Amino acid sequence: QVQLVESGGGLVQAGASLRLSCVASGRPFSRLALGWLRQAPGKEREEVAGISWPGAWHADSVRGRFTISRDNAKNTVYLQMNNLKVEDTGVYYCTARDQIQSVWDSWGQGTQVTVSS
Repeated sequence: QVQLVESGGGLVQAGASLRLSCVASGRPFSRLALGWLRQAPGKEREEVAGISWPGAWHADSVRGRFTISRDNAKNTVYLQMNNLKVEDTGVYYCTARDQIQSVWDSWGQGTQVTVSS
């Protein structure tokens, strides 16, 4: 498994920005596909964004506002979140898998993002 440590969550007002970071260790970073999932209270976990080769993808609910990126030199994946909405509130989890796999197999502990109106 991959060890994942997230940071960057917090309490912000609607319209604000946050950047989440996740540092990975335990497996060669360049071989990993990485993603962000979130879970809102009372809702199922939702895949928000992912990044692999050849590119990245974002859920319809966040496309145009959120951007996932990675820095292979720092073993870090980021989620830049702009124009946050109240419905973006939830616990955000970093996740990873080998690029040849199709199922996420590692998760971080989660970081809380709360957006107030």
